[in-house]
Amino acid sequence: MTDSSASSASSASSVRDFYDSLAPDYHRIFGDWDASMARQAAVLGAFLGPGPLRVLDCACGIGTQAIGLALAGHRVVGSDLSPVAATRAAAEAAARGARLPTAAADMRRLPFVSSVFDVVVCADNSLAHLLTAADVAAALTGMRRVLRDGGLLLLTLRDYDEIRRTRPGAAPPQVSEGSDGRVITFQLWHWHEDGERYDQEYFQLRPGSGDDWAVRVRRTTSWALTRARLTEFVAAAGFTDVRWHEPAAVGFYQPVLTARAAG
Repeated sequence: MTDSSASSASSASSVRDFYDSLAPDYHRIFGDWDASMARQAAVLGAFLGPGPLRVLDCACGIGTQAIGLALAGHRVVGSDLSPVAATRAAAEAAARGARLPTAAADMRRLPFVSSVFDVVVCADNSLAHLLTAADVAAALTGMRRVLRDGGLLLLTLRDYDEIRRTRPGAAPPQVSEGSDGRVITFQLWHWHEDGERYDQEYFQLRPGSGDDWAVRVRRTTSWALTRARLTEFVAAAGFTDVRWHEPAAVGFYQPVLTARAAG
């Protein structure tokens, strides 16, 4: 194994551990997870158009986008680096009356035959966990391979053009209420010297005994890819008609990139 492949394998293991740990609590990021699923499916579904379409959510997590699209009538398959998250996604879909087959898979090595999907979704800033140009290229090339000619790629990413300009040290806290009480989630960001990558400390605070809070901290790293750089990667992987859609225009909480698989 070369140094670069060893580094990529170590990074993937770290990300998998992060999401394996977070999977049971991931829904607490949202004030109302089911309502968020419905909102996101409505916005993303507008890009897909009439179905049913064969959809791969290659970073499905616990199913935030995949379940909503399945409930809308699309034939969705979910894959995720975290087997814990992928298993939960299938169970949550079944509990809501949807069918969502899932697989544990690295998006750089998608275990699907070529040209089998009409749409590939990669949402929730998932691509940012790939920290090198080679890894991003491998993932996007794999997404192109499993798409039919003319198929739709749909990515969502944080607004890194603005974030790299301001280099914030934290993300705003989020509060959710559940049967086990209030949970507060927030992140601290520690920027690398290159100004592009940052380490995230992901805090979840739960009520403890008395007036105390129980604190859980998880850590991972992301690459703040600018739109111009990601557009270059997408085009090089075999996509055309690359477009960015602003949150204010489409109603999604992150900028959305769409592109078509070249014939």
